[in-house]
Amino acid sequence: MNKNIYIIRHCEAEGQSSDSPLTEKGVIQANELSNFLSSDIKVDRIISSPFLRAIQTIRPFVENNNIEIELDSRLSERVLSSTFFPDWMEKLEATFRRMDLKYEGGESSNEARNRIVEVVNDIVEGNSDNTIIVAHGGVISLLLNHYDNNFGFEQWKTLSNPDVYLLHLTKNDAHYKRLWKVD
Repeated sequence: MNKNIYIIRHCEAEGQSSDSPLTEKGVIQANELSNFLSSDIKVDRIISSPFLRAIQTIRPFVENNNIEIELDSRLSERVLSSTFFPDWMEKLEATFRRMDLKYEGGESSNEARNRIVEVVNDIVEGNSDNTIIVAHGGVISLLLNHYDNNFGFEQWKTLSNPDVYLLHLTKNDAHYKRLWKVD
């Protein structure tokens, strides 16, 4: 087994709701991302969060390469809580230290991590060797934490919009590296 999974965080968006579109800058970023991905990355399959900003992020690449987007709700952003927290950053940080901590109407870090890991496990079982997944910073950071316990809250804060990581999986090994160069 030799699988490459390109993990993409969406470009700059106007908000956090599922129907928030990309900003003008985000649209430019999506085109730059398409050029970056087209340079030397082979892609067999694309799976995206159903959130509009994720779909709009990968759309230029899809249109230039005639590949279909599969939508998967397991790649949706994690809901921290249905309650507004003025100190949401501290609440989020606590969920990286206590992975089962769960706020009203939200999901724990373990729950969110388990669903995105399921997507990766499905990819591993499938026939595609080079897959793109497009998702969101919170759930991506939990996926990377699955492969590296040192990837936590502080690393989440360093994610950019967009961002690209390559997760390389073999029968006996899993490692990732950041491919996107942040200015």
